[in-house]
Amino acid sequence: MRIQHFTIGPLETNAYLVVDEGSRQALIIDPGLESEGIYGVIRDEGLELSAIVNTHGHFDHVCGNAFYKAKTGAPVLLHREDVAMMRRAAEQALTFGFQVPTPPPPDRLLTEGDEVVIGGSRLRVLHTPGHTLGGICLTREGIVFVGDTLYAGSIGRTDLPGGSYDVLIASIRSQLLSLPDETTVYPGHGPPTTIGEERVHNPFLTGRGRDAPPPL
Repeated sequence: MRIQHFTIGPLETNAYLVVDEGSRQALIIDPGLESEGIYGVIRDEGLELSAIVNTHGHFDHVCGNAFYKAKTGAPVLLHREDVAMMRRAAEQALTFGFQVPTPPPPDRLLTEGDEVVIGGSRLRVLHTPGHTLGGICLTREGIVFVGDTLYAGSIGRTDLPGGSYDVLIASIRSQLLSLPDETTVYPGHGPPTTIGEERVHNPFLTGRGRDAPPPL
């Protein structure tokens, strides 16, 4: 499995292209503002996009869905608890000063323990509410895509609808800190980190922090 990391748009959202080399199938995780350029990589490498996966329903993680759905026909995957939020993504974007297309409805609703298959590779769905009601992470041995659940040295904000500080911390402790320390963490904003690094140094997990900074 090959992972390509793109930091895109004015909110510096991380989108990921995950490629199964054997089958040349790929999935895109969180195509947000100004993510259209990633399509050139898909086209130039002759990849088949098998899915568009959103870690949660905030506009900066879903507003590229319409473009990739139209270009490739790939199904959109989202946790069932964030369907209503994604439906309001264009409205939410306006409150932050952005105009984006309304995302298409999801084709598959995800829940805890589901698998997302790319060729011969599989990613397991972890339900991690707290940033939103339907936040998810995707994991396989050695890696985890965490959306806005966890950042390097921080956590996702919890002051938007569906957010809860206590629920988010509980999600991180039960779902993410149970992974091996060497697991690479690919967040929705900011640089990659590891579970071990965050277990030891993240102030929100060591009791030295209480509120989260503003990235969506």
